[in-house]
Amino acid sequence: MTTLLPSLTQSRKAPMLEGVLFFPVTPFTESGDVDLDALRRHIAGRVDAGPGGVFVACGTGEFHALDHEEYGAVVRTAVEAVGGRVPVYAGAGGALGQARRLARAAAEAGADGLLLMPPYLVESTAEGLVAYTREVAGETGLPLIVYNRANARFDERSAAAIAQLPTVVGFKDGTGDLDLLARIIPAVNEALDGTGKEFQFFNGMPTAEASQPAYRALGVELYSSAAFAFAPDVSLAFHRAVQAGDQKRIDALQRTFFHPLVRLRQRVPGYAVALVKAGVTLEGLDAGPVRPPLTPLTAPETEELAAILAEARAVLAS
Repeated sequence: MTTLLPSLTQSRKAPMLEGVLFFPVTPFTESGDVDLDALRRHIAGRVDAGPGGVFVACGTGEFHALDHEEYGAVVRTAVEAVGGRVPVYAGAGGALGQARRLARAAAEAGADGLLLMPPYLVESTAEGLVAYTREVAGETGLPLIVYNRANARFDERSAAAIAQLPTVVGFKDGTGDLDLLARIIPAVNEALDGTGKEFQFFNGMPTAEASQPAYRALGVELYSSAAFAFAPDVSLAFHRAVQAGDQKRIDALQRTFFHPLVRLRQRVPGYAVALVKAGVTLEGLDAGPVRPPLTPLTAPETEELAAILAEARAVLAS
């Protein structure tokens, strides 16, 4: 362990991301254990479809429900399944000690970067969030993307401050506050002007495709696609339509797929994860249950999800 410490604290060049970003689920067996074989097949199969990066053990991957040993095994499995084809980012966050420990575990497992999840439970000042980010970012040399959501909400000044930390390379917004984001982006760009540092912004809203046209208007091209985990054909078709400015196709996929997903997701807290897991199982790989406190879709809701998928694929076929 001690022989790893010097190399882990050396900064690594951030892999620049592009395309659709894949957030895999973490499959569990019926007895509740992590199913690493199913995870390996899930990730390898979806990477074959062509995402721009893999974000493992994050929100969709039930980061909150994994213990330290499970987390390390999940990240190692993801790195092995990807085989260097695209960058692999791993979630880290929660209590400060846990966040630092997970950051090191991700580095040791071969991850290419970190997605910093919010600190556990507590509310804090913007200065406190900067200090939290600095502590975790300094634990390894891994590039780190900060997730702006829940109780980790940055303003212009704090966003600019973290962007200047050596290993912080991105800012992912999961608040949907576009007015604030429209102020954060130029503040960060001004802070980094002349440094030569590459920095990326991401749309991190649940079912991000539903809001991506609005984010793109602000210059935010990257977004997390939970839908890619179970419907990569639909996810990629939407991405191509957005890139090509094909408004007719965008509208059709929003109407038949993404907006119905949002309505289903909003029925029950936690369905942002549960419906993705149900979708993965519908598509032929048993992802198992979600872990408490999350709850699964009901049987009628799973049928509804299948119908939504069928409707979207009818649009693609036409």
